[in-house]
Amino acid sequence: MAISISAVVLLLILAVIFLRSGGLKVSHALVCALLGFCLAGTSIAPTIHSGMSATADIVSGLRP
Repeated sequence: MAISISAVVLLLILAVIFLRSGGLKVSHALVCALLGFCLAGTSIAPTIHSGMSATADIVSGLRP
């Protein structure tokens, strides 16, 4: 568990740095994808999933 949390934190830091640098390259996208897979394996995954579902429900309910 400690190793996966450390990997998630490291990948999160790298993703933020890459996004702030202005250009998202293939290597940056790979780091972001790895971050997503690592987050899916942690205990926070159900919270992220429910938050994304709630956001999708709100957005789908909006009428322009």
